[in-house]
Amino acid sequence: MILSCQKISKAFGEDVIVTDGSFHIEDHEKCALVGINGAGKSTILKMIVGELPLDGGNIALTKGRTLGYLAQHQDMSGDNSIYEEVKTAKAEIIETERRLRQMEMEMKHLSGGRLESLMESYNRLTAEFERANGYAYESEVIGVLKGLGFAEDEFKKQITALSGGQKTRVSLGKLLLTKPDILLLDEPTNHLDLNSIAWLETYLLNYPGAVLIVSHDRYFLNRVVTKIIEIENGKLMMYSGNYTQYAEKKKMLRDAMLKEYLNQQQEIKHQEAVIEKLRSFNREKSIKRAESREKMLEKIKPVEKPVELHAEIHLKLEPSCTSGNDVLSVEHLGKSFPPHTLFSDVNFEIKRGEHVAVIGDNGTGKTTLLKILNRVLPADTGQFTLGTNVQIGYYDQEHHVLHMEKTIFEEISDDYPSLTNTEIRNMLAAFLFTGDDVFKLIGDLSGGERGRVSLAKLMLSEANFLILDEPTNHLDIVSKEILEKALNDYTGTVLYVSHDRYFINQTATRILDLVNQTFVNYIGNYDYYLEKRDELTAAYSCANTAGGTPSYSPGSQNTRLPGSLDDSAAVSSSKASWQEQKEAQARRRKRLNDLNKTEQRIAELEDRDSAIDRLMTQEEVYTNSVRCQELAMEKTGIAQELEELYEKWEELAE
Repeated sequence: MILSCQKISKAFGEDVIVTDGSFHIEDHEKCALVGINGAGKSTILKMIVGELPLDGGNIALTKGRTLGYLAQHQDMSGDNSIYEEVKTAKAEIIETERRLRQMEMEMKHLSGGRLESLMESYNRLTAEFERANGYAYESEVIGVLKGLGFAEDEFKKQITALSGGQKTRVSLGKLLLTKPDILLLDEPTNHLDLNSIAWLETYLLNYPGAVLIVSHDRYFLNRVVTKIIEIENGKLMMYSGNYTQYAEKKKMLRDAMLKEYLNQQQEIKHQEAVIEKLRSFNREKSIKRAESREKMLEKIKPVEKPVELHAEIHLKLEPSCTSGNDVLSVEHLGKSFPPHTLFSDVNFEIKRGEHVAVIGDNGTGKTTLLKILNRVLPADTGQFTLGTNVQIGYYDQEHHVLHMEKTIFEEISDDYPSLTNTEIRNMLAAFLFTGDDVFKLIGDLSGGERGRVSLAKLMLSEANFLILDEPTNHLDIVSKEILEKALNDYTGTVLYVSHDRYFINQTATRILDLVNQTFVNYIGNYDYYLEKRDELTAAYSCANTAGGTPSYSPGSQNTRLPGSLDDSAAVSSSKASWQEQKEAQARRRKRLNDLNKTEQRIAELEDRDSAIDRLMTQEEVYTNSVRCQELAMEKTGIAQELEELYEKWEELAE
């Protein structure tokens, strides 16, 4: 064990964060601390590192172990460049290298015993330098910076010129390079693009120390952690497994607790009815029996009713009218902010009912595309056309649609006067505004809170084409799940930018990847994108180098990389048409279905085989030669069928 938290308690006035909570982290373990916004996750991290005092309990870090902490917000200043600042994490190695160079200079002027003594110190220091991987520290620094999304031409930027998100990435880089025995990371994937998040996942999976992460990124948690520590209503619970396994176990536990609670309530009502009936007989014996039952009832320890889940609030998105089948057509679109070209000669179409996710590295132009489509920015070249009866609902991260002088409740009720107070409160509760929170002024809210209000308004709109820029930013997991269900039930069309891979997996039917100044099209969710990314990116890069820009239309049977009709067969064959991709998906579904059926049949036969073994140990069976022979023949048949099924399973699983 490297970290132990025993019976810890913390409250701010009447706001209880945690009461009598305990958890521990083992060496090399990767853990996540999860809970809704405001549950107290960051507070617990601050108590561990000593930034906040405990009200009760104790926290112990194993003697001699080091701890590193990344807060959500960084107050970083100074004249250092990005590279110089991150390199300070290797200060000890740099100092060792300086001493070695100094010793080498001194050796030139020494002889005899003094030289021998210096050589001994030099050899010892060299061994330490090699153990610390000193010869590779510069390449390690560069690797971490690139992994976190910094281009080499940004390395010389001064810290004072960086945004808050960039400063957080610099702090994360420094922390990773110091390699403490346990890392505490508060929302480390904020401000990272998809490639950087994937790099961080790999880094943490291979990290030799322990890690405790606070994050709402479910895909990230599924990939990295093996234990979940949940804080809910002031209580701490530990679950083994990743996020999905935790969610399944939590649901099972809650269902079991709810069943136990309902059964107890039913039993109590039953006993109360029996007692009332016995008393109504008004006989000495019946009254004594009633009193006896009352005493038994008093001894029952009440089962606590499970807390109602926010996820039980159902949001309904419904367009006011149906759009035409062709929702959006983009032709030869281009945009630059000289000297940088974001994208050029872009062509794509969106059909009614599609849920299209736009992904790509930070700074490639995803948000710019959405602003062009909403006429917030003009395009440099090309044009786009909206289809018949298309009504856009736009969510931007700058929240231009809010009125700073209104309360949250007024912002909703003024725009949607037909809603009841209960309906408004339910909607706001789904986006974490409860109680008196709904009477806060918009002007007094944080950027994240304004984002949640904007999203709530959008959910109430009757638009049939939703355009969303990072809709899950600042939402906790419960709110993300509510939004996912609302979008999946939505009959209109959705185009959104997101870095949330779990959200994309749950809601996207198609992905546009902005890479090499053009859009690469994938018919499927994020997992499908990962499967096909390298193949299609290579093909598009070839086309782009040749001076063409690919154009994908989901309805086209003859989609091909542009250029002359004589484009190489290798490039052409690397692009499956819409129909081919749909057929491939159908084949995959059939294979998975066959695999499931095979697994079910194997399970049935193995259960029967075990049952036969048990039967053969029963006296009435093993003394009956005819019955024994029947069972032996059945067992032989099972073995043969199992052998065939195992082979079939292996074939399907390949």
